[in-house]
Amino acid sequence: MPEIVTIGEALIDLTQTGEKPGHIRQYAAFPGGAPANVAVAAARLGASTAFIGKVGRDAFGSSIRQVLKDNQVDVSGLRQSDEALTTLAVVSIEAGGERVFSFYRAPGADTCLTPEEALEALEHYPQKPRFLHFGSVSLTADPARSATLCAARKAREEGLLISYDPNYRASLWPDQATAVERMREPLPLCHLLKLAQEELELLSGQADPEAGSLALAEAYSIPLIVVTLGGEGSFYRFGGHCGHIAAQKVEVADTNGAGDTFLGALLSRLVLSGGLEGLTPKELESHLNFASRAAALTCTRPGAIPAMPMLGEVEAQVPQGEQS
Repeated sequence: MPEIVTIGEALIDLTQTGEKPGHIRQYAAFPGGAPANVAVAAARLGASTAFIGKVGRDAFGSSIRQVLKDNQVDVSGLRQSDEALTTLAVVSIEAGGERVFSFYRAPGADTCLTPEEALEALEHYPQKPRFLHFGSVSLTADPARSATLCAARKAREEGLLISYDPNYRASLWPDQATAVERMREPLPLCHLLKLAQEELELLSGQADPEAGSLALAEAYSIPLIVVTLGGEGSFYRFGGHCGHIAAQKVEVADTNGAGDTFLGALLSRLVLSGGLEGLTPKELESHLNFASRAAALTCTRPGAIPAMPMLGEVEAQVPQGEQS
């Protein structure tokens, strides 16, 4: 039975892999989408996971389903749309490995998931999962927005831990004010909030991780907040405890999927240690160090899902004292 269920977008990342003379860019079609990525990352690192979402009845949709199955992700909640094709995200790589996103999604199949489909999928599992995770991309358009929020509220009522990543993609929103309003809406449901520094500033009005996380924790009673800082590592606030986790230094090939790997790795460790109840700051720091190493490995390879490490790869890099 799945311990971690993710809900939201599954799509194709058309990721730049090179450039020929004459400015002819080369792209590879990688299955992706942040919640799907998190499900795969956690599964590769030993957790039992499931994905709820919608793809087109097309070759790309079939590819996504097969990749999820190949990675031991339960796809009983993956629906097919007859109205829309699988969403495409074109990921161009700029200097230093940074990504620029362009979405082909008007509409995309991921936006067509209904509340009824989401609840039916969530109630399908014979035993309650421990975590439900989602991001903000599925909050950009209905019916997927209503489906995601409906599932999150239902999961919270039933005692699941709610994980949320407000991964901001400006091109998917009509304006920043609308984005901030909708990205804030799920915050009262959260037990775990993972966000990048840009998103921290958008949602809290504070650029400083300590001040921004405090503002969000006090406003929305969120037990655990993790702010990823790219090459500077990550910051966490867990109740009254704060700390900084250093980044693993690697040669970056592609940062796509690194944040999703980080979160999937963290969720996989939290499942093993029983969630948040009874978790100590020392155990949390061990989990975050594990997640940092997993994310660093992802950065050394192209693509999101194909680059995600297996458990043995990450454990080989974790000092004995940090293993859980």
